[in-house]
Amino acid sequence: MSNLEKLFKERGPIKKIGVLGMGYVGIPSAVLFADAPCFNKVLGFQRNSKSSSYKIDMLNRGESPLKGEEPGLEDLISKVVKAGKFECTPDFSRISELDAVTLAIQTPFANPKDLEPDFSALIEGIKNVGKNLRPGTLVVLESTITPGTTEGMAKQILEEESGLKAGEDFALAHAPERVMVGRLLKNIREHDRIVGGINEASTRRAVELYSPVLTVGKVIPMSATAAEVTKTAENTFRDLQIAAINQLALYCEAMGINVYDVRSGVDSLKGDGITRAVLWPGAGVGGHCLTKDTYHLERGIKIGDGQLDYPEGADSIYVLARKVNDFMPVHMYNLTAAALKRIGKEIKGSKIAMLGWAFIRDSDDARNTPSEPYRDLCLKAGATVTVHDPYVVNYPGIEISDDLEKVIRGADAVVVLAGHSAYLGVKADWVKEVSGKVNPVIVDGRNVVEPDEFIGKGFVYKGIGRGDKNEHVVVT
Repeated sequence: MSNLEKLFKERGPIKKIGVLGMGYVGIPSAVLFADAPCFNKVLGFQRNSKSSSYKIDMLNRGESPLKGEEPGLEDLISKVVKAGKFECTPDFSRISELDAVTLAIQTPFANPKDLEPDFSALIEGIKNVGKNLRPGTLVVLESTITPGTTEGMAKQILEEESGLKAGEDFALAHAPERVMVGRLLKNIREHDRIVGGINEASTRRAVELYSPVLTVGKVIPMSATAAEVTKTAENTFRDLQIAAINQLALYCEAMGINVYDVRSGVDSLKGDGITRAVLWPGAGVGGHCLTKDTYHLERGIKIGDGQLDYPEGADSIYVLARKVNDFMPVHMYNLTAAALKRIGKEIKGSKIAMLGWAFIRDSDDARNTPSEPYRDLCLKAGATVTVHDPYVVNYPGIEISDDLEKVIRGADAVVVLAGHSAYLGVKADWVKEVSGKVNPVIVDGRNVVEPDEFIGKGFVYKGIGRGDKNEHVVVT
């Protein structure tokens, strides 16, 4: 029996857990741990900073600081707070009380071109854990990280700060989150959980931690580095799939056909061992994960010792996919300019009403939203821009209104950038009346409006992938 296994035996089963980072991953993870009967107490750690301290008070009142549609989350927070099983604290010294601690902290790239991630927040979190680490504790990184980080940077910092040795005095593993905003609890419970320790004892202890919160999902054990690659690869693949349908949408526009007809046709070829994962085109890809995980995967190759055998001089298909998806807000701008030109107007001097600031439907998550580069392009060209979103309340430097009529009033162009449910019922007659324009522009980046309804009312319509409609006759 190894020293680490002896320490686990002395401690007994995991009873007290800490989660660092009270965001889209940390909050649902923490309250699901707290709701599991086999665990006694969960501490959520959040810095008491000017921008984030409000989360501490809200969570301790049993309220969710996440304002999008998250079924069951606020009820579960309230339940575990009332039961005394969950508490949010800024006191990192309490890490010393724990049997296991997880870190769910963002790992963005400041500049993807140089493949250098901004690990500053994660490093601070790891240091806080290391300073308060006791023998026999399990430490798990849930953040998406460059392959090699767990056994490299994280292990080194924890050992330096604690004076303990990973794999002998404490357990260390990577168990990446696999969630989508709008279904956080469901995803954690039902998705299989990838768990990779730096040794067998670490993996087994991490399996013990995650198994109680799973319902449909199962634990899949592997090495720490394999777990890191799994997470970055699955997001890279999804980004690649989105880029494929976005590029197809651009082709369909150029050929004068409807991408959704083509998509339905391709998607119909199922069975007999044939899999067609056809996603949906759109105004751009946002969020914390897909916009940067490709670069974590690419960086894993750059910093690794292995020799990559790959076509000489060829671009990475993954990085090219990123460029296609990053281009979609530019394409939305080009569609807007082309639509305005059809009625003798330019971007300069026009009023543009943007519908949607969050990157995803019915959520307040606006991280890396494609709406921002679109807005920047319009402002640079001399447009007046108003923004509507029913969920995003505060965004630095951007005025966002939840009053749809106010945002659209007087607009030359109404541009749909998020597929919020609130936009599905918007009628052409109402938009035309509020805009006050004879031939207002509607640009649909999420396929939420019926083109013929708007075209019939005198709108100039443009939609991503709608080559069958984009050159319609303007009704005057």
